[in-house]
Amino acid sequence: MKNLTMQEKIELLRQRREQLEAGGGEKRVERQHAQGKLTARERIAELIDPGSFQETGMFAEHRAVLFGMAGTKVPADGVVTGEGTVLGRLVHVASQDFTSSGGSAGEVHCTKIAESMQESLKTGSPFIFVNDSGGARVQEGVDALSGYGKVFFNNVLLSGVVPQITIVAGPTAGGAVYSPALTDFVIQTRAARMFITGPNVIQQVTGEVVSAEQLGGPDTHMAHSGVTHFIAEDDKHAVLIAKKLLTFLPSNNTEDPPELENDGNVEPNPHLNDIIPEDSKKPYDVREVIANIVDGGDFLEVQAGYAANVVVGFARMIGRTIGIIANQPMVLSGVLDINASDKTARLIRFCNAFNIPLLTLVDVPGFMPGVQQEWDGIIRHGAKVLFAYSAATVPKVTIILRKAFGGGYIAMCSRDLGADRVFAWPSAEVAVMGAEGAAEIVFRRDIEAAEDQAAKRAELIDNYRETFANPYVAASRRLVDDIIEPSASRKAVAEAFEALTTKRELRPAKKHGLIPL
Repeated sequence: MKNLTMQEKIELLRQRREQLEAGGGEKRVERQHAQGKLTARERIAELIDPGSFQETGMFAEHRAVLFGMAGTKVPADGVVTGEGTVLGRLVHVASQDFTSSGGSAGEVHCTKIAESMQESLKTGSPFIFVNDSGGARVQEGVDALSGYGKVFFNNVLLSGVVPQITIVAGPTAGGAVYSPALTDFVIQTRAARMFITGPNVIQQVTGEVVSAEQLGGPDTHMAHSGVTHFIAEDDKHAVLIAKKLLTFLPSNNTEDPPELENDGNVEPNPHLNDIIPEDSKKPYDVREVIANIVDGGDFLEVQAGYAANVVVGFARMIGRTIGIIANQPMVLSGVLDINASDKTARLIRFCNAFNIPLLTLVDVPGFMPGVQQEWDGIIRHGAKVLFAYSAATVPKVTIILRKAFGGGYIAMCSRDLGADRVFAWPSAEVAVMGAEGAAEIVFRRDIEAAEDQAAKRAELIDNYRETFANPYVAASRRLVDDIIEPSASRKAVAEAFEALTTKRELRPAKKHGLIPL
């Protein structure tokens, strides 16, 4: 190459950058748009504050020479990595480029992602990974598998240190699905599919016939597998969800969550007095309770379509982020089953790792009975809730709204699992079980001996309910700190969290506890 002037070298640099920024070329970009998807760089542009993105590894090239790879150009090796700010806060990002060799993941591709994750760890800033890939680059063989291993290993290093958010915006198959599964939150778009083995392989091996949508679409992973935390209509919606989520989270585990300005209003809310029905068997939507306690009714629900008998998510109390776990009487009477237990334990563990206080709203009849639940391990899964709450050292406030029966009462952050404050509404019923079931056990002989068994049963049920199924016995045992009017809930919770901002709790020294996985 002849000697070039500086201006000629600059011009050559500009041309190369332009070529790399074009990804797989105009036709492939058009195909991407035709599928309702943005390109890797367009996704980053939507996410990152304008002018703040600093790319790393743009000129990276693969080293593969077998199976036609020699001389094959894959711009940026199929993934755009770098750093920038989201709403003024630093994040690191990796966005796979499906227009460049299908976003296939090879050695250099994965190394770029892993190095971006390491930068996230060094700087104590969130990591966001946008998945849109045809999978491992088969031409690179074991090097591609080794690359995936590096990504998985770094996912685990980052876990509990910085928040990790995955946007699944296209195909994610085979080993690639395990990186999203190792992150804290998965946002899946309508155009995305996730599965270990595709429909064709499943049909060949098992004979089962299933579509890609049924197997790995967002509705499947929300309702059945629980892998997906948020469903986005398209890429832009996914980015908005990620941005909203980040507003609730600290940048790392040594910081407190962002605190927003707030007017400090904790005036009584009379509407809360009218939410619980007079009939104790009648359901109500616990999200209405949440909306009338937290700042501005703003609640970001997580996994809204999975295990809907429990509601979890993030809100703010006087400007500070809190995590919320609440039984949902509208679904299965708010009972704790296997999936609800997993969903609950996961949010508790995340909040504890990132210094987010926990508010628990209790209306639980207990753990789900049934042969299948027992065979599938309700004991093991339910124990995760007990472990997660007991291990959590962040401020924990509990309000018993209505039912708090048996093991469910204990599991939903009772005083004995470390709740710092326990409040109860006058409608609370704290007992080993419901009055009807308890009367059948305690007073069985009296009922059998009665001339009018129905009348006697009703009398004894009322007797049991008046004696035990109320909050006053629990309060007399100091298992409930205060019985409050529902309208005063916001004030009680706000004051409790304010008093607990400097909470310190010492635990026995150990490498880590052994949660019953």
